[in-house]
Amino acid sequence: MSKAKAKNPYKRADRFTVAAKQQGYPARSVFKLEEIDRRVRLLRPGMKVLDLGASPGSWMLYASQKIGKNGNVLAVDLKPIEVPTPENAVFVQGDALSLENEALSMFAPYDVVLSDMAPNTTGNRLGDQTRSFELFLRALAVAEKLAKPGGAFVGKIFMGEDFPNAKKAVKRVFDEERALRPEGTRATSYELFLVGLGKKPLIPPAPPA
Repeated sequence: MSKAKAKNPYKRADRFTVAAKQQGYPARSVFKLEEIDRRVRLLRPGMKVLDLGASPGSWMLYASQKIGKNGNVLAVDLKPIEVPTPENAVFVQGDALSLENEALSMFAPYDVVLSDMAPNTTGNRLGDQTRSFELFLRALAVAEKLAKPGGAFVGKIFMGEDFPNAKKAVKRVFDEERALRPEGTRATSYELFLVGLGKKPLIPPAPPA
């Protein structure tokens, strides 16, 4: 093993990486979603799912299997997806966080909105946390607009000083908020997932006086 790989745990193949490859998933992140799904009963047959920042495609593949042929997944990312798109899924290459992107509404309203997005890390922990918080809020804004009442949201975020504000933002939109750190998260990582359950109905703005 090279010294670079020895120093960087993200370059090493652990048991989750090996299992993902054996099961046909492009990334080990699939097991994070699998655990979240198991713990909060997230995905069911017939659901409509929006997968924000979907590349390399593991969450899209897992969700498409769980929702079955009567469900639909819309996967969106600026990067292409190398894996074949399932019959009940559509991949759109574009900005997953643009509320002006009409393609995001393809299967709306959604039962579940997923976001495994993270910023390109710089080594500056505070800066990375800040960018992660901003990404999280933008994904939550998409969920607020496009998820149906009673729907759910899963968003990745780096633990930091903005974390309490992220929790408050989820509670504003959803009846229940939960913070989960799946077993598949690397020991050196400070990421976790905030889950919103039971989306509150949108309240239309009051007409001008």
